[in-house]
Amino acid sequence: MRRKFLKLIAAAALSTGFATSAKAQAITVYAAASMTDALEAIAVPLRAKGVAAKFAFGASSILARQIENGAPADVFVSADEDWMNYLAARNLIVPNSRKVFAGTELLLIAPADKPLKIEISPSTDFLALLGPRGRIATGDPAHVPVGRYAKAALESLGLWSAVGNRIAGAENVRVALTLVERGEAPFGIVYGADAKTSPRVAVVGTFPSGSYPPVAYPAAIVAKRDAKPARDFVAFLSSEEGKSILQRFGFSTPN
Repeated sequence: MRRKFLKLIAAAALSTGFATSAKAQAITVYAAASMTDALEAIAVPLRAKGVAAKFAFGASSILARQIENGAPADVFVSADEDWMNYLAARNLIVPNSRKVFAGTELLLIAPADKPLKIEISPSTDFLALLGPRGRIATGDPAHVPVGRYAKAALESLGLWSAVGNRIAGAENVRVALTLVERGEAPFGIVYGADAKTSPRVAVVGTFPSGSYPPVAYPAAIVAKRDAKPARDFVAFLSSEEGKSILQRFGFSTPN
């Protein structure tokens, strides 16, 4: 009986130890809104590996400033290099943890019930397509990465001067997508990965790849939050299993 009792105590201790270990593995990831579906899918196999990730999704600009102001993030995933550079310049990330793990393309979308095909070039007449009051939904070009990419593409094609004042600048790419889904904007400029998430929009055009800087998603551990679970999360993004999930959600991955 005594031996059996001791085994029960040992089992209880192990159980408590596992619970404590699992709790210790929990991390908070601040990530670009365009990564919502992919990272939530990535969290499933990671949980089985002992890393429990919870997410705060939003515009990279807003998340970076929240981290700057002391938000308790362990990992930051940005939709561009600029906002990662912003934190790096303030010594707010662990330098050797930073890595670009994904990319995507820039697309023009419209509501799914209004399909058409548009060849995007310097001669594209967006004003005729938009009509007298139509606007193009995308991220706010002042600080949201997708809006910056959109502005760069339109500028390189010589179209910004005509349509710059017809941009509906949203707080992040998912809000821009929603505006097109609802028919509140006849067109939107979003990432390819986001367009793939919604059956209520149709891809009507692709921006030439050379017309905007390559869309790059870097991840890094936040300063003073360097621990094994955070390192495991960042490493998994570039693993074969992580790449497979990202590709399934429309992202390209480095070789």
